[in-house]
Amino acid sequence: MNNPDVWALVASYAYIFAVIGLGEGLRRKQGYSSEFLRKVIHIGVGLWSIGTVLLFENRYMAIIPPLSFVVINAISYRFELVKAMDAVEDKSPGTIYFPISFVVAILLFWDAKPLVVASLMPLTLGDAFAAIVGRAIGRTKYVIFGRHRSAEGSVSMCLFSFAGVALALWLMPMLLGTTLVIQPGLLIGSLIVALAATIVEALTPWNLDNLTVPAISMLALALLVI
Repeated sequence: MNNPDVWALVASYAYIFAVIGLGEGLRRKQGYSSEFLRKVIHIGVGLWSIGTVLLFENRYMAIIPPLSFVVINAISYRFELVKAMDAVEDKSPGTIYFPISFVVAILLFWDAKPLVVASLMPLTLGDAFAAIVGRAIGRTKYVIFGRHRSAEGSVSMCLFSFAGVALALWLMPMLLGTTLVIQPGLLIGSLIVALAATIVEALTPWNLDNLTVPAISMLALALLVI
């Protein structure tokens, strides 16, 4: 048990199951809606990208937790085992798509680990807060490909995506002892990623945004980092 990746695996499962357990507990005892708690879990699990790049040494060990949750979440989605994780209205398999995106980010950016975190922030923070804010105060509605959106939610998507990407690109290199050069600069580059993710999220049909948002974020970051 001296292998740090083994301890990283233990920490990963402990953290993720704790987040899911907290969400389910709040749903049952405090009466929060499943839709709200699904986004809380979404944020909590997505932020584990930070723990992943800080604790794991081997990328193939790092993908074990998200790969396993593709299967776990598929089972939960099929049999509605964890209601705090399952969408109520659209019954989309977003919880299955999320860990797939996590795996791709690790495999693609492991040699530039801050990008693993940055590429997942539009999905982790932007998409989640777009839904939370849109439901709470969304008044200006629009429909694209049959999916209902609000301008307030889309603005929140852009702002939280920008904040998440910028913080990741600024903070993670310091924590990891690495350097990144972003063209045309960290803030402008982060804004480009946020705008691209917001546009793609608004245009994505069939509830595939848990795949398309990180995909465009990864593409934009790959083009911006030199």
